[in-house]
Amino acid sequence: MQTVHASSISQPTPATLLRHIPLPRTSPDTALGTTRMVAKDAEIFAEGDRAAFVYKVVSGAVRTFRLLSDGRRQIDAFHLPGDIFGMETGEDHRFTAEALADTTFIVYRRCNLVTLDGGEFSRQVVTAMMRSLEQAQNHMLLLGRKNAVEKVATFLLVMSDRISGGNQVDLPMSRLDMADHLGLTIETVSRSLTHLEREGLIGLPTHRSIVLLNKAALRRLGT
Repeated sequence: MQTVHASSISQPTPATLLRHIPLPRTSPDTALGTTRMVAKDAEIFAEGDRAAFVYKVVSGAVRTFRLLSDGRRQIDAFHLPGDIFGMETGEDHRFTAEALADTTFIVYRRCNLVTLDGGEFSRQVVTAMMRSLEQAQNHMLLLGRKNAVEKVATFLLVMSDRISGGNQVDLPMSRLDMADHLGLTIETVSRSLTHLEREGLIGLPTHRSIVLLNKAALRRLGT
């Protein structure tokens, strides 16, 4: 995997991994930043890299994670189209970011964001910060107070709201990604999905496509 380091954002990189996308520069997003695309599983930045930039997903999806001392991976969050990620309180990134699929995003210089004058994009940044705090609080509750089936049920409801708002969810992440986000093994995630399917709460037409057949019952499990 190739890293998009802060020191090399302004330099051209191999077109097989990272290239300019010719989008019209008519919105605050594209006027302030530079559009890039990375291939599936490409590293966008690594833990410890200088946090000179922040990023907004245009298409695709991104996972942010940290490797624990014993080699396990803990996925902090999944970032979907419209999400802003890579914001830090310090000078360095606390997590690594990788593309879940071929992903287009906009890169903004962090120093430029300080001078925003309260326009639309500055409101987006503030909203993203508040959403990140809310998601971190919910994730802490998810990891600490729910059993495996409850964790999976809650995760599916959250992804339904974020991705489609409907009953069918086409997940961009693998079951291993789900496991590393929920603090479970991949086997436990698979068993939990099978349990929910047998109970008639979800349908599993494909490996990543999930139909929520009974959202009310899923919500009762998740609360």
